[in-house]
Amino acid sequence: MPERLISIAHGGGGTRMRELLRETVFPLLGEDVLLDAEDAAVLALPGDRIALTTDSFVVKPLFFPGGDIGKLAVCGTVNDLAMVGARPLYLTMGLILEEGLSFSVLEKVVSSVADWAENTQVRIVAGDTKVVERGMADGMYINTSGVGVLEEGREVSIKGASPGDALIVNGYVGDHGIAVLSEREGFSFQAELLSDCAPLYGLVQSMLEAGEVHSLRDPTRGGLAAALNEMASASGCAFEVVEGDVPVREGVRAVCEMLGLDPLYVANEGKFLAAVGESDAGKVLAEIKGHALGENAMLIGRATEGRKGQVSLLTPLGTRRLLRTPSGEQLPRIC
Repeated sequence: MPERLISIAHGGGGTRMRELLRETVFPLLGEDVLLDAEDAAVLALPGDRIALTTDSFVVKPLFFPGGDIGKLAVCGTVNDLAMVGARPLYLTMGLILEEGLSFSVLEKVVSSVADWAENTQVRIVAGDTKVVERGMADGMYINTSGVGVLEEGREVSIKGASPGDALIVNGYVGDHGIAVLSEREGFSFQAELLSDCAPLYGLVQSMLEAGEVHSLRDPTRGGLAAALNEMASASGCAFEVVEGDVPVREGVRAVCEMLGLDPLYVANEGKFLAAVGESDAGKVLAEIKGHALGENAMLIGRATEGRKGQVSLLTPLGTRRLLRTPSGEQLPRIC
């Protein structure tokens, strides 16, 4: 029996599209609200303050060690909400499908979306489907929006870092970018390289309860270097980072050295950079280390009153160099 493939008609708004949604997508997601076919979902929100984010996912290949574009879409959107301290509740999902994509691939991706939505306790409440011509979408793209709620009095902002704050990262950096690159290029290494793609809200919730967390940022595109520069610039602080304290897996470091890449600029999908009040740094770090997604966390530096927005790196040789914002991506289509 020939494999079923996506055709242009599946995005045309007619019977073929309705069949695609009702026979393939909706049953996998298991959300009754989608069956209502309304133009907008009507939602109940606890509390007065909400957080709203949107993102698009264009990773190539669609499946990589440690994840896939469906897992990436859910975790990436949930993590953006978590970075302002919001509890994720609802997601939307827009599918941009390429003509010729197999139904089996679509089903596998949507099943992953459903699994990770259940894992993170969020609901997919609205969506859209479009089909584009062959060669226009690397198989498929996913666009999402996410809605979450903030507890009364909770204030976490990229502008919140203060001089004296400890800078903490919750584990090895660069895993995601190198795992995707290795799969895309067909590299084979003795050490298994896996994406760190994971939902961070549970870990963030526990650390926020443990102490004074002023600022959070997930170091996705542009890696840790971009996150450090964004936070320093927004908060008006200078950051001093000890390069040797930044956790980098040996396999990732080896691949980066071979390819001439800097792991501090490589994308992550299960990490955060946190600026934590100086007096609470020890107990917050201990709380992070007690979580499965933070057991390799490290205190990597401090916020200071130096030149605003400047990030300096203390190298293993004892010298200092500026860690600048990347001008572009080292690696395309990573997240």
